[in-house]
Amino acid sequence: MPKVLRIINRFNLGGPTYNVAYLSRYLAPEFETLLVGGEKEESEDSSGHILQQLGLNPVIIPEMKREINLKDDRIAYLKLKKLITEFKPDIVHTHASKAGTLGRLAADACNIPIILHTFHGHVFHSYFGKTKTFVYKNIERYLATKSTRIIAISELQKTELTRIHHICSPEKVEVIPLGFDLQRFRDDRENKRMDFRKTYGLEDQELAVMIMGRLVPVKNHRLFLEAIKYVKSNSKRRVRGVIVGDGELRGQIESWANELGLTFSTPEQPLNASDLIFTSWIHRADWAFAGADIVALSSFNEGTPVSLIEAQAAGIPIVSTNTGGIENVVIPGVTASLAAKNNDADFCKKMLELTQNDALRLQMSRAGWEHVRTTFHYTRLVDDMKNLYHRLLSGNTTGIR
Repeated sequence: MPKVLRIINRFNLGGPTYNVAYLSRYLAPEFETLLVGGEKEESEDSSGHILQQLGLNPVIIPEMKREINLKDDRIAYLKLKKLITEFKPDIVHTHASKAGTLGRLAADACNIPIILHTFHGHVFHSYFGKTKTFVYKNIERYLATKSTRIIAISELQKTELTRIHHICSPEKVEVIPLGFDLQRFRDDRENKRMDFRKTYGLEDQELAVMIMGRLVPVKNHRLFLEAIKYVKSNSKRRVRGVIVGDGELRGQIESWANELGLTFSTPEQPLNASDLIFTSWIHRADWAFAGADIVALSSFNEGTPVSLIEAQAAGIPIVSTNTGGIENVVIPGVTASLAAKNNDADFCKKMLELTQNDALRLQMSRAGWEHVRTTFHYTRLVDDMKNLYHRLLSGNTTGIR
């Protein structure tokens, strides 16, 4: 039985964790997998429930952290080399940047025949300044030479990696979209909706516009607040924003809300009928999305946003900035209304349009499930990865490294 050592940055709540968990669980019995990862950051919610539900017990390397730290990084690298020596994998497959750096270097030093890396996103714009971005690009170009294959999660991401940022040649990149357990977003939706809305004091006639994810700069929550303000000022309908998640910008976002004249409720200080509801992290995304009428995403940059896949599975129409891999996740104009790039006014207008147009929301709701139910299901992800592994193990690596 071939062995796979699967390494991820950290087990925080999000798409990468779901995908490494599904692959670790469902590639068996054809492949034996050892799952390894770092710990989540303090500002992030834990994904431990995901791993427990699938019966996974990963190896945790506390020193493998998001930020660069030469001492911790060296310890993590040596621990990975030791695991590789003991486990003797046929394939080392890394996910996301830090794991991709340390894992691929360790695998190369141990002469592992097949080394794979999945980009779940990238930091080549909207994260850092020019100098830091230049350094990260060159690191990734070097690591690509150590990789048997690079896996992109969308065709657009492949184009960015190969044609725009020149990380490697197109021949080295395989496109394997993410996959999730989406049926739970269809089950018992009415009861979930009533329960969620009762929990947060949402009345039947109110429209809930939800944004889900880490409260960090790249998510551009300021634009979400401005759009809620715009809708409030230009509509007679009662619209409330629901902010699901937490992170380093929580206090800043609250300050922006005050600046814009938006009232808000928090878990610590509930407020009835507020313009915004901060929920912090919610483990049951299916329960949360069932309570929404519109899902928004205002990011400067995205890889493959899981929240939009899940929103479509739940039948919730979307308004989003058109950035990163979003066009590979939604059908523009059919399941989502996408604002023109770098056009905040267009985003606000499109949110207003969705709140006013009941027929459009219903049309998008029906189209969403049909779009994602097979394209982004975890069984397709497992089959695609299994086929790639078998192909590479059979020796089909011509002209790759």
